[in-house]
Amino acid sequence: MEVKAGYKESEVGVIPEDWGHTRIRGIASGARNAIVGGPFGSDLVSRDYVDEGVPVIRGQNMGGQRVSGNFAFVSAFKANSLEANLARPGDIVFTQRGTLGQVSLVPDAPFDRYLVSQSQMKLSVNRAVADPLFFFYVFNSEEQQELIRQSTIQTGVPHINLGILRDIPVQLPPLSEQHAIAVTLSDVDALIGALDQLIAKKRDLKQAAMQQLLTGDQRLPGFHGEWEVKRFSDIADKSIPWSIGGGPFGSNLKASDYVTDGVRIIQLQNIGDGRFHDDYAIYTSEEKADELLSNNIFPGEIILSKMGDPVARCCFVPCVDRRYLMASDGIRLAVDPRRFDKRFVHDYINSVYFRKKAIEASTGSTRQRIGLTELKQLPFVAPPLAKHHQGALHQMPGREQSSPIEV
Repeated sequence: MEVKAGYKESEVGVIPEDWGHTRIRGIASGARNAIVGGPFGSDLVSRDYVDEGVPVIRGQNMGGQRVSGNFAFVSAFKANSLEANLARPGDIVFTQRGTLGQVSLVPDAPFDRYLVSQSQMKLSVNRAVADPLFFFYVFNSEEQQELIRQSTIQTGVPHINLGILRDIPVQLPPLSEQHAIAVTLSDVDALIGALDQLIAKKRDLKQAAMQQLLTGDQRLPGFHGEWEVKRFSDIADKSIPWSIGGGPFGSNLKASDYVTDGVRIIQLQNIGDGRFHDDYAIYTSEEKADELLSNNIFPGEIILSKMGDPVARCCFVPCVDRRYLMASDGIRLAVDPRRFDKRFVHDYINSVYFRKKAIEASTGSTRQRIGLTELKQLPFVAPPLAKHHQGALHQMPGREQSSPIEV
């Protein structure tokens, strides 16, 4: 591949001609413990933890731009005895085993030092040549994450070691350009954070509106009349065979029935809380789907999960294929359109009111599960399905049951 003018090939890929490149050891400070892992297992055990003191960076504290969360602590005396394993503000911490690829910075406050646990490694950079925030972004880039994955030692628990870390190649722009890039990316992160907060606020507003509308505490203009309490089984369209039913028994659909193309099987992991997750797809043959016709489900219908988390969550079946086959933990619901609006039904199933009833009817201590029989008996509260006249002969379903709020 031809390299465009002003750029050059390097071991980290194509970079500007005025950029250098090195390995992680080349940006480390001159301190003896600039690149170091956590203490040996026998040097830090659970009985060393105390209520306050020097925080310990563990796996649960990783994953964000800066280490955070609920810290365990050791005494100052214990931390002093493990001086070589301490990290200080501006140091970069890597996960050594477990969830590899996690990289976080040590924050400036509220602590002036941290102890790195056995599953972490830390890098103290030479501030004369390396900006810690810039290299945080470097190590979280897809290219560096791929290098970490390729360098993983697969024996036993997948991990990387200090030798591997020291030899990972990195780009090295001029320090002033590192600062500018880090500030720009940090500003983008701040904007994304603000947008996330706005989205969370909108979701809270939706939840508040749902609380009022789905219980009839607030009525939409032009609607009145008593709400009816039904059983969940009453929602199904009785004119359609198997309009409410579960997936096949496990013995009726096995891994040997899977094929590369055919009728898609909706698995438990496809059923999101109000959203169909499309990133996992398996198939069975048309013949197998015909054999399990009572377990078929069709576009626009509602599929619920028998298993948590959370139990009885639901989503619409996508309109991509002509039909689908449910796995054993799915429940089909074809809503009776003459009596219920399926969008209202969908939102009510995912509301806190219905979910509370579903959880109460579930079994299982580690992971909740609801049976079809129990689900059918749950109460379902619905307003009238209003009808508006359009001309002398034509009637059209109204929308009081429809969810009026979208994010």
